[in-house]
Amino acid sequence: MNPTHLQCGRYRLPIAAGVAPLVMGILNVTPDSFSDGGRFHSLESALSRAEEMIDAGVDIIDIGGESTRPGAVPLSLEEELRRVLPVVFALRDCGKPLSIDTYKPRVMIEALAAGADMINDVSGFRQPEALIAIKHSDCALCIMHMSTDPQSMQRRPAYQDVVKEVNQFLLERISELDACGVARARLCIDPGFGFGKTLEHNIALLKNLRSIAAAAELPLLAGLSRKSMIGDITGKTVDRRLAGSIAAAIAATANGAAILRVHDVPETIDALKVWRAAI
Repeated sequence: MNPTHLQCGRYRLPIAAGVAPLVMGILNVTPDSFSDGGRFHSLESALSRAEEMIDAGVDIIDIGGESTRPGAVPLSLEEELRRVLPVVFALRDCGKPLSIDTYKPRVMIEALAAGADMINDVSGFRQPEALIAIKHSDCALCIMHMSTDPQSMQRRPAYQDVVKEVNQFLLERISELDACGVARARLCIDPGFGFGKTLEHNIALLKNLRSIAAAAELPLLAGLSRKSMIGDITGKTVDRRLAGSIAAAIAATANGAAILRVHDVPETIDALKVWRAAI
């Protein structure tokens, strides 16, 4: 049975897949982000961006200090901490759950101590140290599927059955977290659009979100905003993918997503309001 709420640190968020998805706003504090050109790299600009998302009605703010775009060079632990911790400290009492987009256990530990409510791990908590870092907290965990690593994931990705194989990976990670005593109410899953997938793989996953969520019996997060699959379909550069990203968000919601990870928070929320009024 799918849960009705997500335990997210200090917050308990209602989950209603296909009806009223939570909107997770992306706050990249990186100078080399593929999607926003590092426009929110400074603390002042990052906080201003966060305030805009809060005013628009965002449900979760996802803070990322390291780019995980295809081919990205790994960032040092010290530099990632330098980028994200001041933002977490500054926003910890903003009234919205704070998520940290990281795969480094030490960043998880430090961010949780600073006031983060959720860990969004692109590697699916595969590192034993990551399990130790989150085991005794009450933060939410987003388990994402990624083929290999950001440096090599888009080098000829291949699957016999992408939906089946992504499902299998997610179920294995859920089982590992279960064995560590992590409550199911803290978990959500992400099929990892663009992380080691071709356009055909991404479309197959988008069409089958409901079955993926049903197999895991957990809320599903869809992160499609401005990604290369939108560009592949529309032929538009990353700075012209707003319409395609909103369409993808609506399609993901209709197909069972309970959380949408997006760059364009006000526009996505408006589109969801219109869509919900018509169903």
